[in-house]
Amino acid sequence: MTGSELLGFTVAVTAARRAEEFATLLERRGATVLHAPAIRIVPLADDTGLARATDEVIANPPDITVAMTAVGFRGWIGAAEGRGRAEQLLGVLGASRIVARGPKAKGAVRAADLREDWAPQSESSPEMLDRLLAEGVSGLRIAVQLHGETTRWEPTPDVVAVLRAAGADVVPVPVYRWTRPDDPAALDQVIAGVRSGGLDAVAFTSAPAVASMLERADETGVLDDLLAGFGGRAAAVCVGAVTAAPLTALGVPTTMPARSRLGALARHIADELPRRAVPIRAGEHELSVRGTCVVVDGAVKSLSPATMALLNRLVEQPGMVVTRADLLAALPGGSDDPHAVETAIARLRSALGAPAAVQTVVKRGYRLAIAPDDYDRLLAVGAR
Repeated sequence: MTGSELLGFTVAVTAARRAEEFATLLERRGATVLHAPAIRIVPLADDTGLARATDEVIANPPDITVAMTAVGFRGWIGAAEGRGRAEQLLGVLGASRIVARGPKAKGAVRAADLREDWAPQSESSPEMLDRLLAEGVSGLRIAVQLHGETTRWEPTPDVVAVLRAAGADVVPVPVYRWTRPDDPAALDQVIAGVRSGGLDAVAFTSAPAVASMLERADETGVLDDLLAGFGGRAAAVCVGAVTAAPLTALGVPTTMPARSRLGALARHIADELPRRAVPIRAGEHELSVRGTCVVVDGAVKSLSPATMALLNRLVEQPGMVVTRADLLAALPGGSDDPHAVETAIARLRSALGAPAAVQTVVKRGYRLAIAPDDYDRLLAVGAR
């Protein structure tokens, strides 16, 4: 079901593939989508290494074929077709025992009119390796469609090295690799949004996308701020546990759907973000704060950076008095004019369309006009 579940929420999409399709799923639910591909996939369809590996597999068929990724397996078959060798390759692979690393790779295998012998539901390389090693691979010939590249941020075992150490004759099949985007501006914008609380969620559909963002934050000196941001307003939403692994290894909280599919990911975001946004009753109005706006009585109200900063500061202490000095410090730009707070508060009341929601406490500061019984509820749930 689609509608307005994500009205007012801003979600960053880091996918390099099917990004437009995924963005549409979110926009139909009311979200504002920021598209910032974190990686660029470089196909190797014309690469001599892929051609050589394919010829080797056809000439000396494997006992086991390992399909690591859907895009990689499809790319392998497509490249063979371009060289007029697809029929031979499919015949060889069909005669082998096919192990797919999860449901997506299994889907690509079946789309090629092949059948897998086994696939873990978790899309976990360790689980797949444990199964193969438990059965024994010594002396077997295994073709492994490679999973692109790995970095220090991806806690993924080297499948080829592990199988070779166990005595297998392994043929690595390089189908694609990933690199960072040529222009990091959009990725930098997402990182800044996570750090500032201006984003409600970042959606990841691959571990390399997570690794790319971590690498960029690290090299620009803001990695700690990025990790702290994911522990605050911004939710790190991953398509599955494999994708989340680099963040999990750093202690970053993540959330994910039960099934590793784009549709399930969009539905999960539509369920998760409203749950995280605790509504506040202030001055007989219901306020729900987002990363870049606030929803007042069901209507989205756009706020300037200054008014948004003041509202966030007031929400941090719902119902409590926030001094003018604290509010002045929260204003962007480092103003030292005490009248700047009064001006910004006036603009905040006007933008909300609910002047009574923000009360003036004479000689002390300002507070959200929250009833005492609602104040206890907000403390209990931890209003964001």
